[in-house]
Amino acid sequence: MLFDTHVHLNARQYKDDREEVIRRATAAGVTYMVVVGFDRETIPLAISIAEENEHIYAAVGWHPVDAIDCTDEDLDWIEALSAHPKVVAIGEMGLDYHHDRSPKGVQKEVFRKQIALAKKVKLPIIIHNREATEDIIDVLQAEGADEVGGVMHCYNDSFDYVAACLAMNFYISLGGPVTFKNAPLPKEVAIQTPLDKLLIETDAPFLAPHPYRGKRNEPAYVTLVAEKIAELREIPVEEVGKITTENAVKLFNIK
Repeated sequence: MLFDTHVHLNARQYKDDREEVIRRATAAGVTYMVVVGFDRETIPLAISIAEENEHIYAAVGWHPVDAIDCTDEDLDWIEALSAHPKVVAIGEMGLDYHHDRSPKGVQKEVFRKQIALAKKVKLPIIIHNREATEDIIDVLQAEGADEVGGVMHCYNDSFDYVAACLAMNFYISLGGPVTFKNAPLPKEVAIQTPLDKLLIETDAPFLAPHPYRGKRNEPAYVTLVAEKIAELREIPVEEVGKITTENAVKLFNIK
């Protein structure tokens, strides 16, 4: 039993074979998924996919790369959608300093507003972080994000920052990069983070694990993430699957 906590089945890469991709995931033992919507196009599709599949849930938020496009009306829309019974989190949100489409100040403003929204509707948050770890932690601490907690999606920094994340009730989620031969940081995180604070994900269609690196990712491949973590920690893969699924069910308050 596995839980892909972050997948974009609403991406255009799946428009021709989405149902087949879901069937392959189920066959691989992926019992639950959270489909993440992050803009005007992907949010409605995330919810419709969740409505059509019993064990698939949705998250709704605004991506930092597109923060410059986010209006107060968009945030009101996200707040209204948060009441949907299949919506389990707000996000993905955060900061992305790799792309320069949205100024840092605008990203931080939209990030803060979404944290406040999540606190209002009492849902956990999903954090997107690219080259902005210290600023993200500063914003989360300043805005009292520990009140709702959440997940550091596809965590990609050193273990040094993990304690600060855990102190704010955040889980650490690992995806395909933990399987890359030239990626020591996620391996260190996989070994040292308490197992009851770990989640697994694909971020499909992006970041496919070895041996599919560079190809379209899909949720069935979360099995490879679980296997690598089990190998690194020298424990059965069944234990990784069981505990990370229990962690996700708890975080997303799935009955």
